[in-house]
Amino acid sequence: MAKVIGLVESVCPNCLKKIMGQKVEYEDGVYLEKNCEEHGFFKTLIWEGKNYEDWGGVEKYTTPEVLGSEVNKGCPYDCGICSEHRQETCCVLLEITNRCNLKCPICFASSNENIKPDISLERIGEYYDYLMECGGPYNIQLSGGEPSLRDDLYEIIKMGRDKGFTFFQLNTNGIRIAEDENYIKKLAKAGLNTVFLQFDGFSDEVYMKLRGKKLLRTKLKAIENCKKAGVGVVLVPTIKQDVNVSEIGKIIKFAIDNMPAIRGVHFQPISFFGRYEGRDEKYRITIPKMLREIEAQTNGQMKFENFMGGGAENSYCSFHANFLVNEDKSLRPLGSKSGCCSKPSSSKQSREFVAKQWSGVEGCCDEEVNTCCCEETVQSSSCCSKEKTSITQSLDDFLERFDKYTLAISAMLFQDAWNLDLNRLKQCYIHVVSEDMKLIPFCAYNLTSIDNQSLYRR
Repeated sequence: MAKVIGLVESVCPNCLKKIMGQKVEYEDGVYLEKNCEEHGFFKTLIWEGKNYEDWGGVEKYTTPEVLGSEVNKGCPYDCGICSEHRQETCCVLLEITNRCNLKCPICFASSNENIKPDISLERIGEYYDYLMECGGPYNIQLSGGEPSLRDDLYEIIKMGRDKGFTFFQLNTNGIRIAEDENYIKKLAKAGLNTVFLQFDGFSDEVYMKLRGKKLLRTKLKAIENCKKAGVGVVLVPTIKQDVNVSEIGKIIKFAIDNMPAIRGVHFQPISFFGRYEGRDEKYRITIPKMLREIEAQTNGQMKFENFMGGGAENSYCSFHANFLVNEDKSLRPLGSKSGCCSKPSSSKQSREFVAKQWSGVEGCCDEEVNTCCCEETVQSSSCCSKEKTSITQSLDDFLERFDKYTLAISAMLFQDAWNLDLNRLKQCYIHVVSEDMKLIPFCAYNLTSIDNQSLYRR
């Protein structure tokens, strides 16, 4: 029996006109249903199974101090950001090129179409200054296109560092990093913290379907070169039904086996925007689906209840959990839904956590050198008893392992024109700098109609 559990402001997938919808609970899950007077009825799965309302937490709203646009037509048409927005910026995407060395069938940026000249260093400097004026420094994700195609990426990162930004991640397919070991070393020297590596599985069949090219060996080589350069790696799998759902457990195990070089796994279930043809609701993946697959494919080492919804962002936009990897590769979940410190509650806390967790491990990575450093510390503390020294050493060992071997597992479920909920969009804290220098929430910036028309992306 159907039950209406809430009203939703959304848009029509055909014309992107704002329309009202409702969340309806059926036996198999919760659907967003909406009707456009011109283009008809749409029904989209947003939650598989029961307990939809139990997932949501108490949302904490914060109006950004610096606003870039006035409310005129209302959300989602006045982004910039306007006073209707309910969360400050955490991460900012700078799309520094729309060139790419791939043409992925699922590219949300539709890269390699209508190629334009790369944005100039001078203009990027203006973006940095603007972001500082808006309340920065924010975490910076260099994106595109494929940002590693720029030979001046070193200068882009260094300039950002000089202007006061402290965390840089590179959103990349890894091809150039794999081919040129010196390139990633140079980026590390400039101040790159993390490589946000497109990583969809362990067969070239998967990469052929999602990326149009055999890439497995390239991915593995890119990880090895990042490890040598001391740059943290976050694996970013795009998950699509009938293609790589079965790879979820393998990806997590690979991350565990390759710590501390790999800092986390950030899943991104497929969304219907950009260059994505053959949209079919059977490919829709929800939070419960992902979490059940994680639990099953890790043989219960990671459980559904270990994970929490978004902290600063809307609870239904994401999930995350952190696990301490013990020496025997067993896992200890850190935090819980009921814990007072279980998740960041503000954009500032979120960006501080990400910067610490996703960056390469600081200090010497050689275990022998670390042992020597510890021995020197023990020898210099002659006033302490052997028992106290042993306790201190054990605590130091634990803290060192905690820093190096905490694995972050997370996912971001982007909204498209079919499942868009403006209440969620107003809490978005991942923003893109537009060409006219405005901060646009990620899902609004990439919102694409059935015939590939966009509100903001040009």
